[in-house]
Amino acid sequence: MNTAAVENNSGVSKRHAQPFGDLGRVRRFLAPAVARPFAIVESVVMMVLVLAIARWIQPDDPLLLRAGFPWLWLASLIVALRYGSLLGLLSGAIVLIAWSTLYSHVAFPALYFAGGLIQTIIAGHFGDTWGSRAARASSLNDYLNDRLVALTNSHYLLRLSHERLEKDLLSRPTTLRDSITELRRLSLEGDAAKGDELARSAPGLLEFVAQACQIEVAALYPVRDGKPGKQAIARIGDSFELAAHDELVTHAINTMSVAHLKNSDNVAPVSEYLVCAPLVSADGELRALLVIKRMPFLSLNFDNLQLLLVLLGYYADGVEHSSFVQRILDAVPGCPHEFALDLSRLSRLQRQSGVASSMVALVFPRDEAGDSLFEHVIRRRRALDVMWPVQTARQSVLLNLMPATDTTGIDGYLARIEASLTAQFNTDLERARIGVHTLHLDGGEPGAALTRLLKRSGLDV
Repeated sequence: MNTAAVENNSGVSKRHAQPFGDLGRVRRFLAPAVARPFAIVESVVMMVLVLAIARWIQPDDPLLLRAGFPWLWLASLIVALRYGSLLGLLSGAIVLIAWSTLYSHVAFPALYFAGGLIQTIIAGHFGDTWGSRAARASSLNDYLNDRLVALTNSHYLLRLSHERLEKDLLSRPTTLRDSITELRRLSLEGDAAKGDELARSAPGLLEFVAQACQIEVAALYPVRDGKPGKQAIARIGDSFELAAHDELVTHAINTMSVAHLKNSDNVAPVSEYLVCAPLVSADGELRALLVIKRMPFLSLNFDNLQLLLVLLGYYADGVEHSSFVQRILDAVPGCPHEFALDLSRLSRLQRQSGVASSMVALVFPRDEAGDSLFEHVIRRRRALDVMWPVQTARQSVLLNLMPATDTTGIDGYLARIEASLTAQFNTDLERARIGVHTLHLDGGEPGAALTRLLKRSGLDV
């Protein structure tokens, strides 16, 4: 069995099984995920070619009417499965035109065309249906992959935080928790520069990364269409000009991973730089390149370089969603950054692909029993959900953001919560005086929707 290994930014490898080899190109050609711009031309050319072959085989019966099986309708069937019912009907119309041209002296074969068109319409309907489902599944998988990358980076930062607490807590003024907070602030600040979202926050980013990773001389260059810019948007230490054709620079851009002189297996150690680190967002877009010319020898190690890559990726992902997150934070100032980030991602997913997501607000009375139920429900959270607990003097509100969840999913979630309360406390939502408020993301402004849900829950935003 053939397998392909893929390594993400945190060094975690995942393998995809391919029992029949690499058939990706063949599969995309036979069953494209979306209709290509020249689908009409391809359909017409295919039908004309099939008709030409049929006429060459049977000059006296080019449509194979006397063959005992409607072979030509297989071509229309393939077109309908590939591109949908409309282009399938176009291929059927070409067969009809060919009959009117070549069989003007023969009675019209009504059953021949009726059966072929019905077959084409049915196949086209299934092609349209499953094409739409595949597009929705692809969009949902993109969102889940985005979440996976963010979770992977967060877990890596958490592991390093425990290690560094033992090693250099006394020598460093900031912890990795402070690093995350600072990178969030810088990513939101970068959105204020309307023309270039990196220009304003790049100096602060480079200064912070240089302090965290002990960098002495470096520069940050923007990357457009795989080519680094000539002018640096931020520098630290002595200034220098970028050698765009340097082997470390080209290797870092081509692989979108850290390139350094110790990696002699892949890059020949002939370069005027020590490290080149790409700034890659969670969706795989290369936004900038950090070129390091001087740093302490002891800092040139795997953990420090991996931390550098993760910090840059965390910042790039934050800049990518900063404008959406900032609008939510302006509407609801107390909203946590993680909650606002996932709310913006799910709202964009709903607008682009129609994948339904929902929010549920559970309102608990603020007393001893209510606090116990509140903490119990928090512990019963689903792995993919994002929770925001809010407590006031009168009530406790638990806002639960549920990705890819419609009305049926909400009913199932509430049923599980009620069953858990019955088993643990011999009560249910109604007897415990727990209020339930739901909201389905409709693709509108997420900040306004969150404000309405909070007001319905009795919170003054």
